[in-house]
Amino acid sequence: MLSRRLPFLRFSRRSLVPVVSFNFIAYLIVGLPMAVIPLFMVEILHFNTVWAGLAVSLQYFATFASRPQAGKRIDVRGPKTVVIAGLVLCAFSGVLLLLSGLMAHLAFLSLFTLFASRCALGWGESWTTTAAIIWNIRRAGPSRTAQAISWNGVTSYGGIAVGATIGAQFYHFGGHWGGFILIGTVSILLPLIGAFYAQGIPKVIPLPTGRAPMPFWQVFRRVLPLGGLLSCGAVGFGAISSCLALYYAARQWPGASLALAIFGLVFVCVRFIFTQQIARLGGARVAMISLLVEAMGLLVLAFSGTVISAFLGAALTRAGFSLIFPALGVLAVESAGVENRGAALGAYSVFSDLAIGLSGPVLGLVIALSGYTALFVLTATFTALGAVTLLALQKHLNQRMA
Repeated sequence: MLSRRLPFLRFSRRSLVPVVSFNFIAYLIVGLPMAVIPLFMVEILHFNTVWAGLAVSLQYFATFASRPQAGKRIDVRGPKTVVIAGLVLCAFSGVLLLLSGLMAHLAFLSLFTLFASRCALGWGESWTTTAAIIWNIRRAGPSRTAQAISWNGVTSYGGIAVGATIGAQFYHFGGHWGGFILIGTVSILLPLIGAFYAQGIPKVIPLPTGRAPMPFWQVFRRVLPLGGLLSCGAVGFGAISSCLALYYAARQWPGASLALAIFGLVFVCVRFIFTQQIARLGGARVAMISLLVEAMGLLVLAFSGTVISAFLGAALTRAGFSLIFPALGVLAVESAGVENRGAALGAYSVFSDLAIGLSGPVLGLVIALSGYTALFVLTATFTALGAVTLLALQKHLNQRMA
């Protein structure tokens, strides 16, 4: 019954799930050590929180740095090959994580092994997740680009949530040192199982176009306007992810962790229910509406005086951001031609990585200087400017896609 009402679910279950499961595995591995690495660094290795923060951030820098190469490899060697290579890299990061736990009595050696693990995981995540989207686009056809991108987003958040929960349980109930080793072991086995399973799924050869792939800088230039618009939405999303718990604490409001969990559910539900609107209304129109909804949510947060109004504002912000990535992503992968889809998606994703990665420290500085109201007004203004810019560019984008 549900699949009849939501064609997105019916189609995805039939065609997208086998490949998108590799994205889920990659983000499950990302989530497993997420909550416990700071604890391991401070409680077991006895480093301070600065080193702990660096250990967490290294993965995101590696993801950012490897996006361009991931896209180029996809276009040259095919997405199946890159998915398998990415999963093997994730497993290698698990090997290094396990070694870091085993060498906990040698603090500095354990630290640098952990750093290497984080870099390998960021690299593997980038290759696996970018290639999984392109593989599904080739399997399902360009008309299902929005669904392929949306399913990757759903499994990304689901994988992190499940992985973080399991990792925390391993760490606390398996003993801190033994739990960390158990996380490393699981981080080796799951990607290898995924890589073995991927071998049995047929690869899809794209139709020949007679054109050679573009240099990456040309692809980057083509997706630059869309990536800039994505950044406008990603900053608001980063404000919620990085600062909402602090905002609740400053107001002495309870329920920040529950709110974040529910907002994740809102994000997923909006993608499930409304993704098909991208094909019906067009990516530019859906992105414009989404940016305005996100800006409205941030303004509600800025002037909220109660837990309920803050909850509503944050929910609107998450709901608005949910469709921005796939709506603009459809335009991005189409902008550079069939032979450059991998490079286009890699270049486009860089803007989200960079905006969310920088939003934490930059917005933290805004809070320190001007407070939370200024934070949410600033991000709402930035997001609304994205909608206005998209309105101005819409005619040009429609002509370029024609």
